[in-house]
Amino acid sequence: MAGNDWINSYLEAILDVGPGLDEAKSSLLLRERGRFSPTRYFVEEVITGFDETDLHRSWVRAQATKSPQERNTRLENMCWRIWNLARQKKQLEGEEAQRMAKRRLERERGRREAVADMSEDLSEGEKGDLVSDLSTLGESTRGRLARISSVDAMEAWAGQQKGKKLYIVLISVHGLIRGENMELGRDSDTGGQVKYVVELARALASMPGVYRVDLLTRQVSSPEVDWSYGEPTEMLNPLNSEGPMDDMGESSGAYIVRIPFGPKDKYIPKELLWPHIPEFVDGALSHVIQMSKVLGEQIGDGNPVWPVAIHGHYADAGDSAALLSGALNVPMIFTGHSLGRDKLEQLMRQARQTRDEINSTYKIMRRIEAEELTLDASEMVITSTRQEIDAQWRLYDGFDPILERKLRARIRRNVSCYGRSMPRMVVIPPGMEFHHIIPHEGDMDAETEANEDGKSPDPTIWTEIMRFFSNPRKPMILALARPDPKKNLTTLVTAFGECRPLRELANLTLIMGNRDNIDEMSGTNASLLLSILKLIDKYDLYGQVAYPKHHKQSDVPEIYRLAAKTKGVFINPAFIEPFGLTLIEAAAYGLPMVATQNGGPVDIHRVLDNGLLVDPHSQQSIAEALLKLVADKHLWAKCRSNGLKNIHLFSWPEHCKTYLSKIAGCKPRQPRWLRNDDDDENSESDSPSDSLRDIQDISLNLKFSFEGDKSEGRDIDGSLDSEDQKTKLENAMQTWSKGVAKTPQRSGSIEKGDKFPALRRRKHIFVIAVDADPSNGLSESVRKIFEAVEKERCEGSIGFILATSFNITQMRSFLVGEKLSPTDFDAFICNSGGDLYYSSLHQEDNPFVGDLYYHSHIEYRWGGEGLRKTLLRWAASTVKNEEHIVVEDEETSADYCYSFKVQKPGAIPPVKELRKSMRIQALRCHVVHCESGNKINVIPVLASRSQALRYLYLRWGMDLTKVVVFVGESGDTDYEGLIGGVHKSVVLTGVCSSASSQLHANRTYPLTDVVSYDSPNIAKTCEGFSSSDIRASLEGLQVLKG
Repeated sequence: MAGNDWINSYLEAILDVGPGLDEAKSSLLLRERGRFSPTRYFVEEVITGFDETDLHRSWVRAQATKSPQERNTRLENMCWRIWNLARQKKQLEGEEAQRMAKRRLERERGRREAVADMSEDLSEGEKGDLVSDLSTLGESTRGRLARISSVDAMEAWAGQQKGKKLYIVLISVHGLIRGENMELGRDSDTGGQVKYVVELARALASMPGVYRVDLLTRQVSSPEVDWSYGEPTEMLNPLNSEGPMDDMGESSGAYIVRIPFGPKDKYIPKELLWPHIPEFVDGALSHVIQMSKVLGEQIGDGNPVWPVAIHGHYADAGDSAALLSGALNVPMIFTGHSLGRDKLEQLMRQARQTRDEINSTYKIMRRIEAEELTLDASEMVITSTRQEIDAQWRLYDGFDPILERKLRARIRRNVSCYGRSMPRMVVIPPGMEFHHIIPHEGDMDAETEANEDGKSPDPTIWTEIMRFFSNPRKPMILALARPDPKKNLTTLVTAFGECRPLRELANLTLIMGNRDNIDEMSGTNASLLLSILKLIDKYDLYGQVAYPKHHKQSDVPEIYRLAAKTKGVFINPAFIEPFGLTLIEAAAYGLPMVATQNGGPVDIHRVLDNGLLVDPHSQQSIAEALLKLVADKHLWAKCRSNGLKNIHLFSWPEHCKTYLSKIAGCKPRQPRWLRNDDDDENSESDSPSDSLRDIQDISLNLKFSFEGDKSEGRDIDGSLDSEDQKTKLENAMQTWSKGVAKTPQRSGSIEKGDKFPALRRRKHIFVIAVDADPSNGLSESVRKIFEAVEKERCEGSIGFILATSFNITQMRSFLVGEKLSPTDFDAFICNSGGDLYYSSLHQEDNPFVGDLYYHSHIEYRWGGEGLRKTLLRWAASTVKNEEHIVVEDEETSADYCYSFKVQKPGAIPPVKELRKSMRIQALRCHVVHCESGNKINVIPVLASRSQALRYLYLRWGMDLTKVVVFVGESGDTDYEGLIGGVHKSVVLTGVCSSASSQLHANRTYPLTDVVSYDSPNIAKTCEGFSSSDIRASLEGLQVLKG
């Protein structure tokens, strides 16, 4: 525990006070507890663990007090504070225990209901399959890692990949990422993940069958960081430039692509990036679309080459990857690196902060929701170890190992899962590049003699380390970690200091990042470093412990080599280590290891068999393991040999081979429409063939809907009867051709040579997404917006999209009631993003045209009838005073939107509870609370109004930077997605102001965590705004000229 040195002093000070305080001077609290014994109280309450920072602050104040009487009073106050902390801790622990018990009951109930829907239990054959289906929770480590053990096997696999030209997108949003001279340890965001994603991109691009890899991250153009982080693109050098270059092309290879988003000219921590994630998604979408077209010209015979997968790293990138994969309709992969629920549980167990305080500091609830979304969206989740699955992912609503195995068994037997699905968990340990590593075979004495003979001098970092030691030839115990309490470095120093035989045999080197001045470090890191310095002083370890202030990333290999030269040992004593990449690095240089028995090192040790595992809480266990390896040279040599023999199993080629094999098992997805001449945005042809091409395109890609009836004319599986479809398409073509020939249109509507729909030709698109009733703000808002841009509207330079929770019938009723024409709008986003329509040329016959391919674009993991039955069961359970709170709204439901009426808005449980319930039962959907809390729409998991706008960009080239979204002060629970992004937003002050508290309570995190109202892309009107106020806001956003 950090701070044990002062705790011992604190105990001594209490003992000096005497056996007890004078009862007359004791407080009421102490008198109630009887005779007060500071010693017993300290041992029972303090040693069990409280916030050392608070206690230390009190201890310093007590030490500063000269008067013994005052000191007794201060001591009494400190003891009361300890008691108060103990009471708070017990209260928080009790609340957390209740929460965990409730969670277990919810999961068990959800699992029972899911199994009941899929039949009460699996057949005997399915049960037998489960025994061998270890892949659902990761293969056994040794069996998995032995899959390629020779060059011939790798060459055989490489031969199978010839002819493939894959495009892979990786995303890692936070931290400072560049290909060379990585500043690892510069801050908490620039750590091992940065190195991992760069090396993964480089390694994948070197594999057979991979043409291009893009690593998308944030562009940082700030004076506080190096200029290289502001470069839009950086090409990564090949992993092995001596390899085959057959697949090299103009745009092939690995690239870091930096997307500008968030505050310009400012580097901010990952906790503050959440409001800017939609802006990143829009920028990434633009890049991927453009790159797909470029690759299509090079290797796709003119057809776009879409990513085979989008791989998000950490929660923020996972959230981005989910939205991006939904917008593109391509598979998603996720790697968590570290998980929010696990961190939350650790912080709650410490009981130093309340849940609200933790969320305020770490934005932990937003992070957890992002991780839940990645489970909803991912085809595959890659983990480094089994421990990550068994102990961390199972904490999430969206993943249940038992239910996952049942689903996997049913899928193999081609048995219906009733709309349920879970991502596949795959264990693939991170890789390393070993070809440039030459393990050291000599020792320090031999090296010294070589240097005296005139050979190359020692690396600078060696000199920097060895200057600390009285005897630098002793074996070096090396620890390489950030100065973070969870890395457990204070226990290591204490173990070293208290074991005299170990101190006599070895030196200790602590590489703890880079620092200039301890006072300038973050509070936690500075406190830990000070504790280590005090321990060095306490045990008089001067001349035996090195703790250099600076090192470069390029120095790390030399540090490993130095430790190996001295026949030293590498140690990772962390309380929990998710993986332990440094253990593999150390083994590659011939260093045996001592590592924590909690987490990834268990898997690494099982494969390498090159050291000892220890209890990180036991100083004696750590000291004994280190002493054993340092003193027993035969054991040291055996561990070194085992590590070097087995290290190839953690190589990057091995990692990438498994990675690509798993990707090949994912169901391929990509945009399904025909993208031929209609995608050429620069085409200006006026020939009659354009109109004919438009007719063909519409006939192939669009369906006509008169009333939006979800069941009329459909087969059991929901598809249109083939004859009806043929007839309707023929009628559509005839109607369209008549319209082109005969119907005059206002300026800006579709004419000869124009593409469909009209929004493609607009200079700006205004999206009206005001979540208010027609009589309570929507109608007035539409009227004022139209009035504000009447001139531009008549000219046809501005088009309009109406985005609401209405279905198409309600939408038509609204237009009729307000005496608006469907052609006043270019498109209609209905059912909260579950449906998309365009205005038709002939409103008398067909006022709305539904986009046929939109549903195929959003249907990923749509639960269909299985989801509907579960929702009906949930609605039936919402009863108060024998009255149903929620009932199905069959009239407004559609194929991809199940609607429910909320009859008592104040009595319904938060919708986040419904979303949680569906996830527990492996049903993936997007639950939207809408219409001021009076309605619930359940749509596909990656569908929303904001995602519909991205679809329009992908489908028709609608420039998102030219889009303006109008919203109220609050809105439906998908409101946050409409404000962020590269588009402009105008908040209509006073509209939807009454619904904010209720609907925002349906989030697991505050709205302020995800919306940046100080963004230059957001403008607010004044209270009681007029059309001129709206125009002024548009001029302020530079959409219109003043």
